[in-house]
Amino acid sequence: MTILIEQPHLDSQVEDQKLSSETNEFVLDGGFVVPKIVSNNGLAAEELVSSNEFLAPEINSFGRLFRDYDAESERQKTVEEFYRLQHINQTYDFVKRMREEYGKLNRVEMSIWECCELLNEVVDDSDPDLDEPQIMHLLQTAEAIRKDFPDEDWLHLTALIHDLGKVLLLPSFGELPQWAVVGDTFPLGCAFDESNVHHKYFKENPDYNNPAYNTKNGIYSEGCGLDNVMISWGHDDYMYLVAKENGTTLPPAALFIIRYHSFYPFHKAGAYKHLMNEEDAKNLKWLEVFNKYDLYSKSKDKIDVEKVKPYYLSLIEKYFPSKLRW
Repeated sequence: MTILIEQPHLDSQVEDQKLSSETNEFVLDGGFVVPKIVSNNGLAAEELVSSNEFLAPEINSFGRLFRDYDAESERQKTVEEFYRLQHINQTYDFVKRMREEYGKLNRVEMSIWECCELLNEVVDDSDPDLDEPQIMHLLQTAEAIRKDFPDEDWLHLTALIHDLGKVLLLPSFGELPQWAVVGDTFPLGCAFDESNVHHKYFKENPDYNNPAYNTKNGIYSEGCGLDNVMISWGHDDYMYLVAKENGTTLPPAALFIIRYHSFYPFHKAGAYKHLMNEEDAKNLKWLEVFNKYDLYSKSKDKIDVEKVKPYYLSLIEKYFPSKLRW
């Protein structure tokens, strides 16, 4: 059984549109609700129509539901142990140290594509849906988005690079443990919302009983903006720092996707939204579109790397310098 999700496609001619003025959402005929957003080409979401159908499988490559963290399996045992370690060790002080250390970008100098190739060596222990090398996931996501958004090349490239920060697992990048690189992210400096996966393990986190950190707002104020919130350290924040500090010309929505795509309590469960500002709310709409491809394109089907490589090299040249500091 599959879940049929009709994904948006850019087109200047709008057909069969249904726009709810009350919800400010654009509902496609397939039932897929797209936020009313403006694309990189200046088109609003009501101008995003689909001539292609993105088939989202109901089950993952292991024959189970996507993001099912309770199913009994050997893979699930690995995933739960990962989250136990992550929730215990990711503290406010730890994240602050990591941002300072890796913000120096003094470990390696290489191109974006060279980094993509390094991901052949990386498997994400926190992912219950896939155990393939990460470069295949990047290409699956990018190609699925490219099919439905042919004119949004910035989104294609964002999909390709969104997980490149996972090179932190490799020796030349410090060989950080999995709990410091992958998995769902969450804020530090405020209470741990119960929507976080395996929330029970936060009770062993040193920050859990800190009175400065264990209220809803903690050290933050409502509407302060996510840029001012300390998010658990990992590949998201690292790749965001790499892209920003190396002067990428990708739009702000791309950097938002890269930085917060693993922040599932926020963009899937709706937690922590009281910390958003107006810019976050605008960019969140693009992240919600991106997430469906990031999650549901995972499969055992292989992409022909050499066939698509020239296209992505052209995008890298457009939006990034030839060599980056990492």
